[in-house]
Amino acid sequence: MSTPPVRSFVLWQSLIPVFSLIIFLSINIVMFEGTPHIPLIMGTVVAGALALSQGSSWRQVEESIVKGITVAIQACLILMVIGMLIGTWIAAGIVPIMIYAGLKLLSPFIFLVTTCLICSLVSLATGSSWSTAGTVGVALIGVGQGLGVPLPMVAGAIISGSYLGDKMSPLSDTTNLAPAVVGADMFKHIRHMVYTTLPAYLIALVFYTLLGFITVKTRVESAEIETILAALEQNFSLHPLLFTPPLLVIAMVVLRIPALPALLGGAVLGGLFAVIFQQASMQSVMAAAQSGFISTTGLDSVDQLLSRGGMESMLSTVALIICALAFGGAMEGGGMLGVIAGAILRLARSTGTLILSTIVTCISMNLIAPDQYLAVVVPGRMYRDAFRRRGLAMINLSRCLEDSGTLVSPLVPWNTCGAYMWATLGVYPLAYLPFAFVNILTPLISVFYGFTGITIRSASAEGERFDEGVK
Repeated sequence: MSTPPVRSFVLWQSLIPVFSLIIFLSINIVMFEGTPHIPLIMGTVVAGALALSQGSSWRQVEESIVKGITVAIQACLILMVIGMLIGTWIAAGIVPIMIYAGLKLLSPFIFLVTTCLICSLVSLATGSSWSTAGTVGVALIGVGQGLGVPLPMVAGAIISGSYLGDKMSPLSDTTNLAPAVVGADMFKHIRHMVYTTLPAYLIALVFYTLLGFITVKTRVESAEIETILAALEQNFSLHPLLFTPPLLVIAMVVLRIPALPALLGGAVLGGLFAVIFQQASMQSVMAAAQSGFISTTGLDSVDQLLSRGGMESMLSTVALIICALAFGGAMEGGGMLGVIAGAILRLARSTGTLILSTIVTCISMNLIAPDQYLAVVVPGRMYRDAFRRRGLAMINLSRCLEDSGTLVSPLVPWNTCGAYMWATLGVYPLAYLPFAFVNILTPLISVFYGFTGITIRSASAEGERFDEGVK
């Protein structure tokens, strides 16, 4: 018996799984306050069913889903190692001393710029924008309110600093996810993002400095900050040598050591330093690596910031990545992703318009599918082959995904990131949007580079080989 031919999709049919996913996400996240996991599975079911209705076999659909998930296996392994690293680094006092150093930078008349710097240091140390905003950010909002600084400016500085680490730290899940989705090396991805992020960050610091001298008129007296510093001093031995493991990890990044051994080495060093400097037992170190560190300082703001990490803490993110990539795999294998991408790419006739289309698509995903991961995964799958056909290195695409998918998410009120920041900082996202300079400027710089060719790397220069059949 001959196999029936697979019928091609038209655009409206290809958009059915996308709009179904939006509906599922809206119901589960907005109405039920749930997570995106189950809606993604339901969206995958719709995409798979639609592919079957057009003549694809179950074997083809299943293989597409498995292939979609496979590209992120390395990222999932790295995420679990990162969970171990965070747990041991907190237990060792490495994260606490970095937070302590950041808080010490607070200065009276440059409040906004130091707010951005403090949040940058904390987010780079933890890889988490949410933890940074939910702890140090909350304290800084209180300080800013006491100084009479407009809260949207304070919130904008917090968002800019917090998302610097979310985008650039090797401890961040999106920093691992973006290169994994497109098949790029994580450390190459981080180095390539410096070209767009650093100029935006430096311009932001200038703007915050100018705004700070205009708005801050009084001396900073912060009981909240002093209380945090005292709690850190009392509960951790803050020895300068604790900066050694982060510096060694940075050195390994520069020396291009592969991510897994570099981060695993950092986790082992964290456990060793916990025993040496904090007199931790091996049992507590193993527990921190497995389940995370539990802070018992008695100060809620410090305990919320430091009670985290562990391999188990990453399992929900790993599951979310698998669900998101299963959806992308079903869409890709059924041919729907190609139809949608083709409709968009017909307008992208140059490298500049291709990068602009990628940036706009990531922003659109943040608007219509309120989750940061989807804004990275779906465009990554959509545009991967288009970048390959143009002979562009995958780090160009992964950078675009983070420049827009990651950074725009907290600016959308109904996005999970925007909703969290709104609830945590008490400032409406559209109010702080004009002052989140890093988040605004980075996508614009990325588009500028696309049209000028500045920092755009070719696949041949990166030694990339395309899959068979991709020209």
